[in-house]
Amino acid sequence: MQPYIYVPKDKIEGELEPNGHRAGYDSGDPKTAILKFGTNDIKTGVWECQPGGWNITPREDTEVCYIVSGRVRVTDNGSGNVYEVSAGDVVVQPKGWTGRWEVLETIRKVYIHGFDA
Repeated sequence: MQPYIYVPKDKIEGELEPNGHRAGYDSGDPKTAILKFGTNDIKTGVWECQPGGWNITPREDTEVCYIVSGRVRVTDNGSGNVYEVSAGDVVVQPKGWTGRWEVLETIRKVYIHGFDA
């Protein structure tokens, strides 16, 4: 059984721990920061990334995220659709998904992954 987790708003919007550059980036300077509050099985937390871009090929698990702030352009390789994602939006990237993230304004998201939906 997973433990009950409560994270107050000030933690979601507060300082995050620097986490280096986004792996695999090929444009910009996407430095990241993170606050993890999940378990070993299911990973949850807050993630922030400065402008830059990278390809995702393919996702190893499903990720659901709520965008807290910022703006990103997401390209879905399967459909060719391009989405302008910003604060208040929810994104679901299923296991096996491929595409591209291009952060236009520093993005902050609350995420959950580590499961197959």
